[in-house]
Amino acid sequence: MILLSAISDGSCERGEELGEQLRLKGVTTFLPHPSLSVDERRRAEEAFADARDCVIVSTSTLELGIDVGDLDRVIQLDAPSTVASFLQRIGRTGRRTGTTRNCLFLALEPEGLLASAALLLQWSRGWVEPVVAPPEPRHLVAQQLLALCLQEHRVGENLWQEWWGGMGPFGPGALPVVRHLVEEGYLDQGGGLLFIGPEAERRYGHRHFMNLTAMFTTPPEFTVLNGRNEIGRTDPDLLTEEIEGPRKLLLAGRNWLVTYIDWTRKRCFVEPADEGGRARWSGFGGERIRSFALSRAARDILLGQDPPVRLTARATAKLAEARDVHLHAVHPGGTVISRHSDGDVRWWTWAGHRANATLAASLASVAAPHRRVSDQWVRLRDDLTPQLWQTARADAAAGLCLPDVSSRAVRGLKFGEALPPRLAEATLAARMTDEKGAGTVLAEPARFLRLDYE
Repeated sequence: MILLSAISDGSCERGEELGEQLRLKGVTTFLPHPSLSVDERRRAEEAFADARDCVIVSTSTLELGIDVGDLDRVIQLDAPSTVASFLQRIGRTGRRTGTTRNCLFLALEPEGLLASAALLLQWSRGWVEPVVAPPEPRHLVAQQLLALCLQEHRVGENLWQEWWGGMGPFGPGALPVVRHLVEEGYLDQGGGLLFIGPEAERRYGHRHFMNLTAMFTTPPEFTVLNGRNEIGRTDPDLLTEEIEGPRKLLLAGRNWLVTYIDWTRKRCFVEPADEGGRARWSGFGGERIRSFALSRAARDILLGQDPPVRLTARATAKLAEARDVHLHAVHPGGTVISRHSDGDVRWWTWAGHRANATLAASLASVAAPHRRVSDQWVRLRDDLTPQLWQTARADAAAGLCLPDVSSRAVRGLKFGEALPPRLAEATLAARMTDEKGAGTVLAEPARFLRLDYE
C-alpha cells in the first residue's frame, strides 16, 4: 500500500485531480479528506486495513489519529510546511518487522525542490518546530467570558477573573475586552452582575448558541448528493461562477454533472460524468508561510549544503541550477540588497514570512509602499541609498513594530468582532510577527549588489 501525500497544507484540489488520473490508469485509489462524506471516508479507512495493492491520496488529514495500517511507502508531493508534519507522515511507514521508515519526495517545480531540500536538511540537524501557544489570545478571552455568562446566567462584574485563577490572558489586560463587550451590547450589566446581552444573542444565539461554543470557523460549503447518497462537500464558487456548457464537479476522484442546486438548503445534486470535473475549496489560508529556520535552511542549500539523503541525478542538476539562479541572493557573510536594472530593489533576508513582515513594518521609511514580502525577501524603495539604509536600520534596531493586518484578515479571526477594532488588529498582528528572527537579520551585515543583466 502506498500513501500519496498530495498537498502540503490541507487543500484538496490536487488530491482530487491525482485521484482521477490514477483511476483512469486503473489504479485502485482512495481519497480521504474532510470534504468527503462519512461513507466515502469509511471506504478509505477500510482500505487501510484490508486493501493491499492500492494508493491512498491524502491531504494532511492522515497525519494524526488514524491507523493507516500496512503501509509500504509515503510519496510526498513538494514539501510539507513543517518538519513536524514530515515526521508524522514518514512515521506511517516502517512499522512491520524488517522494514524501515521511508519517504519519496516528488518536487513539481524548482521552489518545491528547494523547500524539500531545506526541510530535509533541517530535519537531519535534529530540529523540529517547538510547540508554542498563540500569543495574546484576546478573542478567546471574549469568547470565554460570553460562554461563562451563558453557563452561569449571571456573573459578578468584579468576580469573573476568579474563574480562571489569575491566568495571564484573564488578568488586567482583559478589562478593555470586558468594557467593550458591555458597551457594544454583547453583555448586559446591572446590580453588579454581567449577563448575556442582545448583541450576543443576535450573533451567536442560533441553534442554542452553537457558534459560541465553536472555537474555529470553516468556510461555507455545499453538500453534494447523488440521489440520496452524500458524496461530500464543495466550494460554492464552483456553483456560482459563470461558465459555458454544463457545470461539472470533481469529488471523491470522480467526475459529476450538476443537475440541480438547492440554494436555500445549500445542496447540490449530481449524476456521474465521464470527464471535465473541477475541484476547489476556499479555506482561510493563502500562500504558504515558511518559518525562519526553514527559510535559513533554504539559504544554506543555496550556499552549497546538501541534505544527507539520496538525490536523483535530475534533482542534483536542478539544485545546481537553483544555486546559479539565486547566486545574487545569498552570501555567507550576511544578507544581500539587490538592485535590478528595472528599478526592483529587494533585501534578501531568507528569514521567513513573519520575520520579513516584521522587518517591513519596522523599516517603513525604506520599505516599498505596499511592503510586499515573501519568505525570502523584503521589497525596498527604488530610491534607496546606503545612507538611508543605515539610518532606517538603526531606527528599527531601537524598536521593532508589529506588521500591518488587513480588515479582511481580522474578519477571519473567530470572535474578532467581540473585540475593540484596535485590539483585534493587535491580536492578529502578534501572531504574524517574529521579533527574534527580525532581530537576528538586523544584526547581520548587508551588502549592496547591482544587477545590470536582463
